[in-house]
Amino acid sequence: MEKPSELQPAAVEAAAVAPRARASNYPEPFASRMRGREKRVLGDLFGLNNFGVNLTRLAPGAQSALKHRHSRQDEFVFILEGEPTLLLDDDEIVLRVGMCAGFPAQGAAHCLVNRTDRDVVYLEIGDRSAGDAATYPDDDLAAAFGPDGHWIMTHKDGRPY
Repeated sequence: MEKPSELQPAAVEAAAVAPRARASNYPEPFASRMRGREKRVLGDLFGLNNFGVNLTRLAPGAQSALKHRHSRQDEFVFILEGEPTLLLDDDEIVLRVGMCAGFPAQGAAHCLVNRTDRDVVYLEIGDRSAGDAATYPDDDLAAAFGPDGHWIMTHKDGRPY
């Protein structure tokens, strides 16, 4: 068994990890809709390549993402604090501490919104499937996971942002 490198710790206090510097991968006018969302990227700290793990905080009024679905990526969230509302294609569910939700590839479009006056904190886990794409039923946005591991954002008709 290999020892973790100096750059990859064996363990950390998740809440002490610095928030992601770039608040959103979305282009404007969508990025500003993510105000009040703070992600602490945990999986990358440990050199995880097959899946990502984020500790995410939503301030009152904030949302996790635009409502979206992935073509290949599965996603999972576990609520640690607060009561976010899970928005689905045709449903809304208030989640409470200890609840979790999973979103298989090509499943229902989804996002979390914080409609309360308290912060929401949750773990989000998703795989990093090559060739993944995301669709956004309520917005003129499409995304493709590039070979460099970054999202390429376009209008639905393919024009770049």
